[in-house]
Amino acid sequence: MKKIGEQRYRGEIGRYYEDFEVGDVYEHRPGRTITDSDNINFSLMTMNLHPMHCDAAYAEKSEFGKPLVNSGLTVAIVLGMTVPDVSGKAIANLGWESIKLTAPVFPGDTIYAESEVLDKRESKSRPGAGIVKVRTLGKKADGTVFMSFDRSALIQKREGNIDEAAGY
Repeated sequence: MKKIGEQRYRGEIGRYYEDFEVGDVYEHRPGRTITDSDNINFSLMTMNLHPMHCDAAYAEKSEFGKPLVNSGLTVAIVLGMTVPDVSGKAIANLGWESIKLTAPVFPGDTIYAESEVLDKRESKSRPGAGIVKVRTLGKKADGTVFMSFDRSALIQKREGNIDEAAGY
């Protein structure tokens, strides 16, 4: 919370570049329980017509015996979970590397995420920003890691930032 006046505060999202320390781990909450509807709607909305995501009778014949959650949905949810802690003050995402899907996710699973700060450096081209790299893990409620990826983002610094200009 940012104090903006006498007994007046404004909610904030994210961290400024100066707030990141290599080695810090952020546990992102709340978690998210993925429903059948989430999976089917996302799959059909994104034109992923694979029957493992939207045809329970088909999926029943697979090695899993039930539908799998579309990995595009799990990537999107895990990425979204990181925004309040990692990229809420980002100017831009610079890229994702090494996306790994290491375990299946099923409708009804509750997922969580955590991110570790791997690196940070001043931007060479933008004096008001720095580049932060994190490794994010997606975990099921039972602790099974089902996903990992590395992400780099251009994060604004505390002084002369967009938040001030926008009245945030």
